[in-house]
Amino acid sequence: MKRVKIDFTKISGPIKPLHGVNNAPEPDCEAGYRDKLGQAGVPFVRLHDMGGHYAAARYVDIANVFPDFDRDPEDPASYDFAFTDWLISDLYRQGCEVVYRLGSSIECQHFIKPRNIIPPRDNLQWARICEGIIRHYNEGWANGYRYGIRYWEIWNEPDNTPDIADNPMWKGTPEQYYALYEVASKYLKQRFPDLMIGGYASCGFYAVLGGYVKAANSSERTEHFIDFLHGFLAHIQGKECPLDFFSWHSYADAASNRIFADYARKTLDEYGFAGTEMHLNEWNPSRDVRGTTMDLALITQMFCAMHATDVRVMNYYDAQAWSTYAGIWDGNKRQPAPAYYSFVYYNRLYRLGGCAAMEGDAQDMLAATDGKQGAVLISNPAASDCTVDLSWSGLLGSVKVHSVDANCTESTHVLGSGSRAEFVLPGQSAVLVTIA
Repeated sequence: MKRVKIDFTKISGPIKPLHGVNNAPEPDCEAGYRDKLGQAGVPFVRLHDMGGHYAAARYVDIANVFPDFDRDPEDPASYDFAFTDWLISDLYRQGCEVVYRLGSSIECQHFIKPRNIIPPRDNLQWARICEGIIRHYNEGWANGYRYGIRYWEIWNEPDNTPDIADNPMWKGTPEQYYALYEVASKYLKQRFPDLMIGGYASCGFYAVLGGYVKAANSSERTEHFIDFLHGFLAHIQGKECPLDFFSWHSYADAASNRIFADYARKTLDEYGFAGTEMHLNEWNPSRDVRGTTMDLALITQMFCAMHATDVRVMNYYDAQAWSTYAGIWDGNKRQPAPAYYSFVYYNRLYRLGGCAAMEGDAQDMLAATDGKQGAVLISNPAASDCTVDLSWSGLLGSVKVHSVDANCTESTHVLGSGSRAEFVLPGQSAVLVTIA
């Protein structure tokens, strides 16, 4: 039995925006999914690898938005914003804020010919192109917008492999990336001092645990991830570069990711970046359970576990319907999959605002309140059912348990009212308990 006491009068801090995603369904063939991100209350959409298959020469990437690197960045005619305008406008229409990755999507066919993952031949020119993109979306330049996009990320996974010939993200040395970050971060921060400039979307810290991580295709390259991190931090510390947020990736389980978050925080602090936000902006617990309630349970478990760390923002990979990583969608039925409801449920807590104190066997749980209503998110990734005994103080109201089955049929069970509830939580599932 899982027995937990909740004190809705004790607030430890705000519920953090951890239910972000990478990318969004495309128009036309994926149009039926479009409004679902907004309906789930997704707070942040990171744009990387956007478009099938991986950018499709249309969206977001520097080479897509600015096709001729030698043209004048001050000339609006040098840019092709059309597809990215549509994408970002639609996300803001839904209430989602964008995290814009400046750089290139992964090139899985790089062994044939790398196209846009070669280091820029002029780092200042590259930074000036980024400036034009920011001006377009935040200052209305070139018939643009005033979205106030806060987070601008310089490249993605330049540390992907130590062998340049095998690297699908960066055909250069670590030092070439450090130099690009130095020039671009200083230039952009001087030009836009109120924006959050960061990077570099590290491949992660699997080597902290040792061993092999199948989901990350890792082996000895995981040691390279760590070496790259220390080289990067030493370089930008010495050059006094801004690092408003540090982004990293992981395809490991929740317990491992808590260890990785602690390692990243400790390492940033050691190099003098104690004020730098941490973003886990690519993660996915398992593609093997896509379409099941186990996926719902694992994603919910991640939300609960990572909320206790210093991670500020998270972005699940991926929300494009065609992607093999898109566990939130059922591509055959063209509807949300069970995992989608982990985002819906977490958003109920996020909207309430305050993280409530818990005592007892509160692993894989998170509670929230706005002072008038309360909600508790509970995951059970184990194979067996679990009896949950909840008691609380500070709130009274009708108690309901919200759940979804493998067919995405939603159910709500009223447990009565008062300050205690007991129910059975099925194995490999998650529920939302509301008190209102």
